Amino acid sequence: MRKNLLHLPQERVLVEQLRLVLDGISTSLVPVILSVLVVVWILRNDSDTIRLTVWAMAQVAANLNTARIARLGLRKSIAESQAHQTVHELMAVLAVEGALWGTLAWIALDKASIGSSFLVLAIITGMVGGAASIQGAIVAVYLSFLLPAVLLVGAKLWVLGDTVHQGLLWGLVLFTVMMFGQAKRIARTVRRSIELRFENAELVQKLRVETETSDSARRSAEIANVAKSRFLASASHDLRQPIHAQGLFLDVLSRTELNRAQRELLASAGAASSAAAEMLNTLLDFSRIEAGVVEPQIQAFMVQPLLNKIEREFVQQADAKGLQYRSRESALVLHSDPALIELILRNLVSNAIRYCEDGGLLVTCRRRANQAVLEVFDTGIGIEASQQSAVFREFHQLGNPERDRAKGLGLGLAIVDGMARTLGHGLSLQSQQGRGSVFRLTVPIATPDQPIMPFVADLRVKKQLNVRILVVDDDASVRHSMLHLLRDWGCECEAVESIEDALALVQQWVPEVVISDYRLRNHRTGVEVIAGLRAVLGQDLPALLITGDTAPQRLREAVGSGLPLLHKPVSPNSLYRELVALLPA
Repeated sequence: MRKNLLHLPQERVLVEQLRLVLDGISTSLVPVILSVLVVVWILRNDSDTIRLTVWAMAQVAANLNTARIARLGLRKSIAESQAHQTVHELMAVLAVEGALWGTLAWIALDKASIGSSFLVLAIITGMVGGAASIQGAIVAVYLSFLLPAVLLVGAKLWVLGDTVHQGLLWGLVLFTVMMFGQAKRIARTVRRSIELRFENAELVQKLRVETETSDSARRSAEIANVAKSRFLASASHDLRQPIHAQGLFLDVLSRTELNRAQRELLASAGAASSAAAEMLNTLLDFSRIEAGVVEPQIQAFMVQPLLNKIEREFVQQADAKGLQYRSRESALVLHSDPALIELILRNLVSNAIRYCEDGGLLVTCRRRANQAVLEVFDTGIGIEASQQSAVFREFHQLGNPERDRAKGLGLGLAIVDGMARTLGHGLSLQSQQGRGSVFRLTVPIATPDQPIMPFVADLRVKKQLNVRILVVDDDASVRHSMLHLLRDWGCECEAVESIEDALALVQQWVPEVVISDYRLRNHRTGVEVIAGLRAVLGQDLPALLITGDTAPQRLREAVGSGLPLLHKPVSPNSLYRELVALLPA
């Protein structure tokens, strides 16, 4: 009866879902404990110190216990016969964690100011929202964490009773509904992906046995593979939507009045959002290479500003591991695509830091005959000769059989290799196991008669835009986040979800710029939206496409439109820079 009530899938699918959940719980232990400590530090003057300390100790103990169960389950491998029992154990311990987060509202909200109340609720909802990506593979498991937390917080807001807290209560109800829907979508995506994997494995086995029907079976396998690729591309698109919206909301929040502690917490939330976006962008970079849509923009540029930028970006990561980051000054002027060279260097430096435990890394650019050689040295684990060609394959990683997310996706060197081939630059590797590695990229040197491209720092939001902008996107959260952000930049904005709504709106309200998602409902595209609006308003209407698609065919279609294109999750700075480029001077 309990199995039916929880709507759990068949055991072999459930085992794979559990592995995903347990792996996420295991790797999130340290961030959660750090969050608890940050909460105590922020609220130490506004709350009962004794109760807050007891709460923190209970929360840390509960998380350690949950992590212990998760690591034990991963270590011993979960038998299909034990899957349902493991789900019930997880629900029990996560219910305790959720209740403890809900209890924080009862400890902190009584004496808190309005600003602190908002911060406390932001912390709790942030934990609940973050848990969706870890526990959402099994809806029942996530609900066991979500419901105790939101019920206790909701009860406290109801007891407080004033207008502000009543408003926050309704916001909490809406948030809960959204998180439940998000968990259901994640569970559906994960379950279908696992089922597809089992189906493909069974199909391969069938092909080995039924040799007389091999031709028809092969065609079936190809069709299944195409369906899987389409499905995974769709899933990637759906996952990019909330992360894109989250980044825009955080940027809007960063320009509100916050105290120092709130800004530090906001910075932590921004770092977590950026980490998720970075992982998705790595997949995007690889997809762009596979789709063949990377078109180098060759020009002359000074290499030293680029080396300085890379060092500023990664030196803190190196310091955090006790590594020494060094780079040598270079006056060379290279002839290549600076954006792609930056992407190559970023992946090589990130890879060097990831596989170094002591010592450090050195980044140089030196002349060799009539060429320049960019070199990244490290004192890491090194690569044995038999593995040196394999490291450039996608998803290949050294020393990571457990697929630790902290060690990346195994795509960095595949992207480096693909970009080097796209540019036509030589790439080489020298390594000795236990001694370290050096990656070398050979780049042409610019001739004296070639104009040097000036180095342009990242454009930050500096002035109000004061234009009318129409946003077309079929995702409600993206529309809301875009409206908040653009209005914060002084824009007059409207947002619709379809081409029909857009054409109806411009009969009464004329935009100066259109920002459209590429893939819309009913198989419509942003290209169609922009073409329809230009037919009504004039061909000189500035327009920008935004896409969360990573399917090669979709990428080729979007790039082939000739419209400016940004990829979700879009950083506010990138969006601002594109809008400034679109608008008349």
